[in-house]
Amino acid sequence: MKKWLVYSILCICLSCSNEPTDADTDMYVPTPSPLQIPELFENLIIPPVIPINNPQTVDGISLGKKLFFDPILSANNSQACASCHNPQNAFTDNAKFSIGIDGIAGNRNSMPLFNMAWNYDELFFWDGHAFSLEHQALEPVTNPIEMHNTWNVVVSRLQESTEYPELFRKAFGNVPITKELATKAIAQFERTLISANSKFDRYLLGEAVLTPEEENGLNVFMDENRGDCFHCHGNPNNPLWTDNIFHNNGLDATFSDLGLGQVSGDPADNGKFKSPSLRNLAFTAPFMHDGRFNTLDEVINHYSEGLVYSPTIDPLMKKVDEGGVHLTPQDKSDLKAFLLSLSDPSFINNPDFQMP
Repeated sequence: MKKWLVYSILCICLSCSNEPTDADTDMYVPTPSPLQIPELFENLIIPPVIPINNPQTVDGISLGKKLFFDPILSANNSQACASCHNPQNAFTDNAKFSIGIDGIAGNRNSMPLFNMAWNYDELFFWDGHAFSLEHQALEPVTNPIEMHNTWNVVVSRLQESTEYPELFRKAFGNVPITKELATKAIAQFERTLISANSKFDRYLLGEAVLTPEEENGLNVFMDENRGDCFHCHGNPNNPLWTDNIFHNNGLDATFSDLGLGQVSGDPADNGKFKSPSLRNLAFTAPFMHDGRFNTLDEVINHYSEGLVYSPTIDPLMKKVDEGGVHLTPQDKSDLKAFLLSLSDPSFINNPDFQMP
């Protein structure tokens, strides 16, 4: 019995040898690349949402950027994520509806992409049907209007590529390429798209001065009896400039697009769409979920004189019975000046966000 005990202990000791095993030599040790949190964001809002199973890494972000700009994801290799999310347009496009690979237009305006790591409710798209940034990245590939492909085809292409297998290995270790890993990488890149250097940002940091028109425009924005914009789009203490909540903002009396109601199945949600950020309006026209307004002036006129009642209209549209808030021409002009001060030219020209 003692001999067997000694033998067992010896075997255990030998198995604990310092010699590296195949598993050791293949160990995956990613290089973390935490988001660079802007000073205003750090001071004013809670930290961003980063999934525990998809931390930001140097190679994950690099892979995600390459995938984002690569038309390999589309059926005919003609369209990339960046086709509808152009850096020069704050990662949207300048079309009312984006055109897919078969020349067919969608039915929604392409949403801009920035500061998405602070989307705390983790609901994406105009109607909130994607429950994470990773989930959001899955859909365009298989959407029959957009890329009109299958993930099986995409994964096969990536596996057969001369460069992607090594890029995936660096990003995620020695594991098979999957759609889940591809979308994790894209989500990592998208979380780096941070916009926080507008004139108004610099004003809040004491580095810029607003014009009298911009100052009055801010007052109009914050005044419940004038613009009354802050309920849905925040205030200087919310650098996101959106509440990330779904509202019916008085566009139509009836709805050809149910918005959130199509997803939730609740008639009370019909006509509700996510409040977009007011950052980068200088680059993101046309506006609204259906791109109906070509200019910022048209948007302001809608809230001033164009509100339309429907049963699900948001209670925040308090002056719908009067058709809107009825701004003076000067207040309209000043409000526009303030809104444009929220645009960030350094974001659209950031070399880290351009095609690799």
